[in-house]
Amino acid sequence: MVALVKKEIGSFFSSLTGYVVVAVFLVISGLFVWVFPGELNIPDSGYATLDTLFIIAPWVFLFLVPAVTMRMFAEEKKSGTMELLHVRPLTDIQIVLAKFIAAVVLVIISVLPTLIYFWSVHTLGNPPGNLDTGAIWGSYIGLIFLASCYGAIGLFSSSLTDNQIVAFIVAVLLCFFFFTGFEMLSGLPVPLRVEELLLYLGINEHYRSISRGVVDTRDIVYFLALIAFFVFLTRTVLQSRKW
Repeated sequence: MVALVKKEIGSFFSSLTGYVVVAVFLVISGLFVWVFPGELNIPDSGYATLDTLFIIAPWVFLFLVPAVTMRMFAEEKKSGTMELLHVRPLTDIQIVLAKFIAAVVLVIISVLPTLIYFWSVHTLGNPPGNLDTGAIWGSYIGLIFLASCYGAIGLFSSSLTDNQIVAFIVAVLLCFFFFTGFEMLSGLPVPLRVEELLLYLGINEHYRSISRGVVDTRDIVYFLALIAFFVFLTRTVLQSRKW
């Protein structure tokens, strides 16, 4: 299983695509945080905060994470190497978990350089260090969980087809729906309890909650349950070849 995780990470960075994905995330987030004029720009706003990064990142990851996961099963199917995976002494769930862990590691690698932003904002504060570090670390935790959910959804989408473009589109649509779709539905004229349920089912509600710096058990359970749900669906798709 560890060998498969290393293989996925290695193959991702063995091509230009891996570096492009990481670079795109850092460039887009950096432009919004430091360059583009407006309220989201730290120098223009005059506040030592990283809120801009955590507002922009979920939308950037909405496309970048599916770009990472779209090939993980689709390419295996198209190239005919899927059967080779099943020859290895690995169960279906171990294969899915190995690819999921690889996707999460790749996301963490892309997020790590943004700690430079944290150091910069920490230094620019008046006095230096005058910022809500609890909320920032909570936002980082929330961002990793959010990207992990995207990764699980992306793996499921990749397992459905041997076409990477189709896998990418399906993953983007599903990630978008789980991030903000339920929140949109809650705005419809529905009973209060239904509205609360719809909000609870959406990723954004829990992402905002954990970004306040308070790690609530309910939010952690939600993220883990959503990840487990899509990992289970992916395993089910893989097992369907035996039916």
